[in-house]
Amino acid sequence: MGEIMGTNEITDPAELRRLLGEVAPRAAAKERVTLHARDREWIANSPFIVIATSDADGNCDASPKGDPAGFVKVLDDTTLGIPERPGNRRADGYLNILSNPHLGVIFLIPGRRETLRVNGRARLVREADYFDDMVVQGHRPILAIEVEIEQIFFHCAKAFLRSRLWEPRHWPQDSLPSHARLVKEVQAGVSESVAELEAYYAEAYNAKLYRG
Repeated sequence: MGEIMGTNEITDPAELRRLLGEVAPRAAAKERVTLHARDREWIANSPFIVIATSDADGNCDASPKGDPAGFVKVLDDTTLGIPERPGNRRADGYLNILSNPHLGVIFLIPGRRETLRVNGRARLVREADYFDDMVVQGHRPILAIEVEIEQIFFHCAKAFLRSRLWEPRHWPQDSLPSHARLVKEVQAGVSESVAELEAYYAEAYNAKLYRG
């Protein structure tokens, strides 16, 4: 990483703690290791999660996953199951799990400013009885991530309050290029025209959501 003029790097945990201050007692005490009934309720109402992983060398990936609310299954008081859905087949997060089982998951609910955070150890399974409960639009997952919970807690609303994420009147005007145009402009080796890419993604984003 190159040095940027005028910066003053933090390299010591004690210095970091002096800058941030001590952890508030309520924040320090909120971690749990097993699911509470309210955790189960939150997971059952969440249609969107972000999964953070890294490989054995520390190379990171954060991947969004979404489905009808409750798509993540509570398997027992300390275990979750997250189904695979058709995607781009890069498998970045899955490959990371094979290299390093530690992961973090954030559960979001539209309109809610809090999030539920889960950290734990993961494994990939290619078959389990609960796969039958994960069928959506006829698609049965070919694999799932099983998460053994090591830490779970609710995260406060400050990030959502600052960003005004759920307040439409504060959303920026949609002046950014379409996904097709972004692909054409930033990705090397794309021979299709923007119009051809628009047609391709329209099909991929609708008819192919669950059939890959």
